[in-house]
Amino acid sequence: MCTTCGCGVGQTRINGQSMPSRHRSNTRLHYRPSQSAHDPAHEQVSAPVTADHATDTLHFGTGIAGTHAPGMSQSRIVKIERDILAKNNQYAAENRRYFAQHGIFALNLVSSPGSGKTTVLVKTIEMLRDRFPIAVIEGDQQTDHDAARIRATGVPALQINTGKGCHLDAHMIGQALQQMSILDNSLLFIENVGNLVCPSGFDLGEAHKVVILSATEGEDKPLKYPDMFHAADLMLLNKCDLLPHLTFDVDLAIDYAHRIHPGLPVLQISATLGSGMQAWIDWISAGCHRAAAASQLPQHIDSTLG
Repeated sequence: MCTTCGCGVGQTRINGQSMPSRHRSNTRLHYRPSQSAHDPAHEQVSAPVTADHATDTLHFGTGIAGTHAPGMSQSRIVKIERDILAKNNQYAAENRRYFAQHGIFALNLVSSPGSGKTTVLVKTIEMLRDRFPIAVIEGDQQTDHDAARIRATGVPALQINTGKGCHLDAHMIGQALQQMSILDNSLLFIENVGNLVCPSGFDLGEAHKVVILSATEGEDKPLKYPDMFHAADLMLLNKCDLLPHLTFDVDLAIDYAHRIHPGLPVLQISATLGSGMQAWIDWISAGCHRAAAASQLPQHIDSTLG
């Protein structure tokens, strides 16, 4: 995962302004092999590689870390991941408490590039903006094009540019919340960077991750990127209006998703035509009402709402 691939080396920007370096939770990780032969953290510098000769496949994810970084031991990778994710989870818990206290229903929208995520979001806003206060946090490596599309709907949107980073993290969201004036009992959409790998491991404090798969992608995306589909609480199958022109097998795609995440709810939609969107709207509305009601309860809230 990205805790070892070096993402986050570039400058993170919020609405075009650089984040102070002390606030970055993802920075370049420098590693030099230890000179000590007794340091267990640097044993087995090469990750175990298995070869499946029957399929001409090399597997680099069979070690305890589940991933590979050239010149870095599996135990070192595990330690780095634990350290980074532990800090991220602290920020996520702070965000979650804030959302809970203010009745904010936060959704983390994740997908590969080109799934129609922003189009889904625009259509959703158009259908809900008269029912709930809405705010959006947009994540992209560069540009504010998607944020501009959201602002054109009349809804406030804050852009986070991650530079070379391939995902949003909880600290970025916390910084964004400090710059936004989100009303109590609002609906907050967080549109993550287009990536089906790294965002799966980073809790932002959201109520739910919603993964969007489009009919123009392969049915086997859930099998290729299992962590994301396992982490999601809902799958939207988008661009279903194009199915008559494609060879995409809907039943097979849903079956693959359920192999990874049994019982994962799946809604078939077309954001451009609006078909299937009402079920998605109803799902969001129910979550907003639950979040608003829970914020009025005199209780200590330390778990995910929704």
